[in-house]
Amino acid sequence: MTDKPTAPITQDVMTIPRKLPDGPTNIVGLTRDQLRAALIDIGTPEKQAKMRVNQIWQWVYFWGVRDFDAMTNLAKDYRAKLARHFTIEVPEIVSKNVSLDGTRKYLVRINGGHEVEVVYIPEEDRGTLCISSQVGCTLTCSFCHTGTQKLVRNLTAGEIVGQIMLARDDLGEWPEQGEGMGQRPRLLSNIVLMGMGEPLYNFENVRDAMKIAMDGEGISLSRRRITLSTSGVVPEIARCAEEIGCMLAVSFHATTDEVRDKLVPINKRWNIETLLGALREYPKASNSERITFEYVMLKGVNDTDADARRLIQLIKGIPAKINLIPFNEWPGAPYERSDWDRIEKFADIIYKAGYASPIRTPRGEDIMAACGQLKSATERARKSRAQIEAEAGLQS
Repeated sequence: MTDKPTAPITQDVMTIPRKLPDGPTNIVGLTRDQLRAALIDIGTPEKQAKMRVNQIWQWVYFWGVRDFDAMTNLAKDYRAKLARHFTIEVPEIVSKNVSLDGTRKYLVRINGGHEVEVVYIPEEDRGTLCISSQVGCTLTCSFCHTGTQKLVRNLTAGEIVGQIMLARDDLGEWPEQGEGMGQRPRLLSNIVLMGMGEPLYNFENVRDAMKIAMDGEGISLSRRRITLSTSGVVPEIARCAEEIGCMLAVSFHATTDEVRDKLVPINKRWNIETLLGALREYPKASNSERITFEYVMLKGVNDTDADARRLIQLIKGIPAKINLIPFNEWPGAPYERSDWDRIEKFADIIYKAGYASPIRTPRGEDIMAACGQLKSATERARKSRAQIEAEAGLQS
């Protein structure tokens, strides 16, 4: 039995406020209700506020406009008032690397000079953007490069949804004036919260950002096109179902508590049994089709036939697919990728048990953009393999 947290777990780290002292408020990241209140605060009549929210919302999130002067269906003096009180800002792209396979990795600077990484993965039938929710990470998963970077702070809702907007800038995806919704193919069709950080440790900001992304008058992504990946923050899983309702992925990676305690240390707080109990309720609560179990394949650690059979028994009764991830190595990593024939044998056991078991094709490895490799350039100082193994509890 685990102890219950004594404080709200989403407040573990500070999130800087949207409004800096004596400065304008950034509209990006404000919910509709927050934007309405902010407009009323600057003198917008309450009877007009809802209409103004709708107009501004479309300019910012459908057309991608960053200048109030371009909002031509608003009176000129009202546009000037908006410009005095508000800004429309997204994070800054510091650098962009493009892989041989077309994957794009953006190094992005946010308020305070901190940096996070964002990855766009183009495929034949979709374009997936992997976004970050925190600067660094507090979970210290031993196979993950991001986990070797200390947590600095949560991202604001604006900094989260701003990653989507800057990627659409780079892809040239905003509609031209006169174009309607759905007139051009979407290059950015899916979002995965699988970048830097644990999304459920920054729940309120992630929720608000995803509500903005799902809003039908703007970016308009279906909740089924958004997948939130968690390492197992059990108390927030039900909230995710109720308040976001997106698809859920779980960084599972082991079939015994002994192994998972080392790979995913949060397991010491909420073990496999407790986590699976919460996951059994998720599809019903959120109306999601199934949960994705992410399972990184580590040579000699979690890749045996016995592991595959245990995994099948553990998830029995949960609508699920198993996403097998060949380990993406990084400098100083204490693990090796499982041999390909071992991965295929593992996948075959799961498939024969009736579960989809796709093997994820590594993308962007040549630019360190693959799963588990993200780490901001300001934190690239390499630790020795001995240091990393010691922190992961792998040394005898």
